[in-house]
Amino acid sequence: MTQGGIALVDKDEQGVDRAFRADVLEGLSQQQKAIPARWLYDDAGSQLFEDITQVPEYYPTRAERQILERRGNEFRELIGKGRAVVEFGSGSSLKTPLLLSAIEPAAYVPLDIAGDFLRAAAADLQAKFPDLAIYPVEADFMRTVELPEEVADSPKLGFFPGSTIGNMVPRTAIDLLRTMRATLGKGAMLLIGMDLIKDRAVLEAAYDDAKGVTAEFNLNLARRINRELDATIPVGKLRHEARWNDTFARIEMHLVAQEDIAFSVCDHDFAMRQGESIHTENSHKFGKRSSATLLLGGGWTPVKRWTDAKERFSLILAEASVPRNAP
Repeated sequence: MTQGGIALVDKDEQGVDRAFRADVLEGLSQQQKAIPARWLYDDAGSQLFEDITQVPEYYPTRAERQILERRGNEFRELIGKGRAVVEFGSGSSLKTPLLLSAIEPAAYVPLDIAGDFLRAAAADLQAKFPDLAIYPVEADFMRTVELPEEVADSPKLGFFPGSTIGNMVPRTAIDLLRTMRATLGKGAMLLIGMDLIKDRAVLEAAYDDAKGVTAEFNLNLARRINRELDATIPVGKLRHEARWNDTFARIEMHLVAQEDIAFSVCDHDFAMRQGESIHTENSHKFGKRSSATLLLGGGWTPVKRWTDAKERFSLILAEASVPRNAP
């Protein structure tokens, strides 16, 4: 059964997402202009990201699917059946059927900020699992989400695939993991994807594909700002750039001004010099120890870690840590 989503996105009387406007205005006012990566994912951005997962250079989706396809029996044994699966940033939910088929969940709750995309994906999934209760929730999962009352008493499994956790700097990632723990409640488990450190050329190609799909995904953020925030960003004078930052073990995506430009957003004036950039996304890469440290900092204890055959990507199962006041 599919029920209507619970709209938790805070919009003003003009229908503008207040958090989006605040993040854009604050981010463009900084010395290094930066906008949180979650705003890349409006309906158009969500579709472009799905297109990215199909380009030859982008390995994470194929690697993660391989793990999900091959480890179903282990998931079922460690997770058990009867949990409500809560997927954070569900997107098209293309990988979700592999998990749902393995563990026999009591319900599925996809959370996503792109409402139309969310509901369309939920409808497609309902057709594949007609007997599964599905409750789509339109929400910003960076904040604690009140889940539908139908799953309030069910044990929860959080599902956060795709290494989206790598889009955040460590302090924000830890805050999110703690927020997930609060959303899911006592006794919860979390199955989370984390991309692994590898050759720089492979990483940079994955975020700057030859067809230019990732470039369009990045530039779509500027188009969204123009459309939703009455802005005048000259999109044609920006170019996409992917950079490996070895110090922070991350790929960075930037929108770089090809010449001096000036524009306004919500009646606020901004300017960029040639070569100056808007930092739009990080994609941190992890080793075994760094991934465990991040989870522990967020209140989750790792239980099991899997990688694909080429050891490019990892899926980690963790359980909510029991609070302790001493070592």
